Amino acid sequence: MPGAPCPGTPADMRVHTRHTPGFGVARVMLAPGEAVQSAAETLLASSFGVAESNPRKNGRAVFTAPAEGGWVDLAPLGPGDVYPLELTGSTGWSVHREAVLARPTTVRLDQTWAPLQQLFGADSGFLEHYSGTGPLVLAAPGPVDSFELSRGELVTVRPDYVLAYPDTLQCRLRAVDPSGPQSLRTGEGLVLDFAGPGTVLVQTRNRRVSRG
Repeated sequence: MPGAPCPGTPADMRVHTRHTPGFGVARVMLAPGEAVQSAAETLLASSFGVAESNPRKNGRAVFTAPAEGGWVDLAPLGPGDVYPLELTGSTGWSVHREAVLARPTTVRLDQTWAPLQQLFGADSGFLEHYSGTGPLVLAAPGPVDSFELSRGELVTVRPDYVLAYPDTLQCRLRAVDPSGPQSLRTGEGLVLDFAGPGTVLVQTRNRRVSRG
């Protein structure tokens, strides 16, 4: 099962979590001059001297540590778990677009990643792809769980419960009922079939029901 502290990383950034899994808060430890991006309204508190940029068009701000370093406490807008997903640079991860709480500058959003374009076509789907190194902090409306798949092992997951999965997994998107309503943006009426090897991270509460 996922643990609370994030393991050591190639970058200086460290993440510690508390009040999980019900009302998680992530403390992001920043080295001198280090920065992290998050939605402006998720900032609960920070050490003195942390600078906040003006929010971008997408509503996200950049928090930068002063010369002596610092920290920021980030809280999701709703109840649930927070989970630092460690990216080592060896593989990328596909992540639900509503799940990212904070992203260090060493992790990049790959907006034109080919496999997701093949999965969703020209539409903007419910997944985004990230690569690089460092802790990508995820937020989930329920406790985080996982499926460890060996090579060739299969599992089917509803999009409302998918949190993230690595590039080592094969993934297929299909309709539950081809004649029923479907949405690539929300995942309504769809399921994801995964084939190992790799780990599928899921949340144990339905995203749309929890939001409602």
